[in-house]
Amino acid sequence: MNIVLLRLPRPPQPTQQHFMNHQQVSEICFEETYTVPTYQTARSLFTRLPHGKPYAETLIECLATGYLIAVVESICIREMQRQIDPSVEVVVGRTIHVEHCGPIPSGATIRLLGWVERLSQHSATFYIRAYDDHELVCDGKVTLVAADRASMESKIATKVNGLQKVESVS
Repeated sequence: MNIVLLRLPRPPQPTQQHFMNHQQVSEICFEETYTVPTYQTARSLFTRLPHGKPYAETLIECLATGYLIAVVESICIREMQRQIDPSVEVVVGRTIHVEHCGPIPSGATIRLLGWVERLSQHSATFYIRAYDDHELVCDGKVTLVAADRASMESKIATKVNGLQKVESVS
């Protein structure tokens, strides 16, 4: 049993009114299927990572936990994205708590279920579960934030400028 806890920094406080539709966000629920491609296995992923190459061949051919998280988060983001004004807000991840409960081989189809469990002024927490043909393979929660787009873009630009300065000094 693998437990993954990923906590991202809190986004900056909004500088202007947010437009997230709270009523519609509170009603979000989804049921989807996803077929695992071969390039998303743990072995395939770790082969491409410099520190993973030495042991990648010892891994089993099943969906990498990182890809499972990305699939789950992308569905939740898509659903919340429909309820914001993308010219003013951007949906970003805040917290992800996922238990990867069982192996999922490439070619397998998983059924993902999710709904908004908790809502606050600028965020929504989704409860998610995924099943393959045999068992529960994922159980967890994803909290997303409708952040002020201009503020986030400004913060990123500051960091990019800082990186460029470091590169030009080197």
